[in-house]
Amino acid sequence: MGKEKLANHLHQLQNESKNLFVPYIMAGDGGLDKLEQNIQFLQNCGVAAIEVGVPFSDPVADGPTIQNAGKRSLENGTTLTAVLQKLELFKAKRTVPIIVMTYINLIYKYGVSRFAKSCVQAGIDGLIIPDLPIEEEKLVTDVLNQQSIALIRLVALTSSKDRIKMLANRSEGFLYAVTVTGTTGERTAYEKKVKTYLYQLKQQSPVPVLAGFGISTSEQAIELASYCDGVIVGSKIVDLFHQGKTAEIKQLIQTSI
Repeated sequence: MGKEKLANHLHQLQNESKNLFVPYIMAGDGGLDKLEQNIQFLQNCGVAAIEVGVPFSDPVADGPTIQNAGKRSLENGTTLTAVLQKLELFKAKRTVPIIVMTYINLIYKYGVSRFAKSCVQAGIDGLIIPDLPIEEEKLVTDVLNQQSIALIRLVALTSSKDRIKMLANRSEGFLYAVTVTGTTGERTAYEKKVKTYLYQLKQQSPVPVLAGFGISTSEQAIELASYCDGVIVGSKIVDLFHQGKTAEIKQLIQTSI
């Protein structure tokens, strides 16, 4: 369960010499009823795990595409409670780990202990909380450890060497390597310093390193994965789902792994 399932699943894929591909989707974009079919579709495409975003009114880490998806989801009446309940309904059908990406405000309002228990009931294996700095994470870590839920840390290009070492050693499941100094969204190219940064993270991280933010093509995914362990793709996946272009999603995933 939880962090063990996530770690073991990623390790198994790495033993098969596969690049790890983690897609991000916005829960409730197009209606919460689509969540199950989208997850099943991605699972069948061979992804390593699935990151499920919960809409929030002030998404500081998200670029325009995901912000717009969040607005559409909120307009559909999506709430954190509704997302957790929906995930619980079909947890027995899932074989890939589920990671929820949300902001600390929502968790705090829900109640940290109650939230962690709800995550277990919903079959959630890990969490990404982009606005929770490592200095404040005691708000959640004790409770998450009790429930064996992985807390995935984010490291930035601007992070100091000492901070990178601390984040790498504390991250569970994988280390989320942010590859831009900005929000999510498609980029056309990555500078040499990004590749050096990923390579250096890979050398010191005890868990897999996944590059995220701005990756939109299989060429980018393969290139960046050659310096670390895989990629996280959000805006492109969200956009293609919104347009109903599932064949393009499948091609993107399968040519990237």
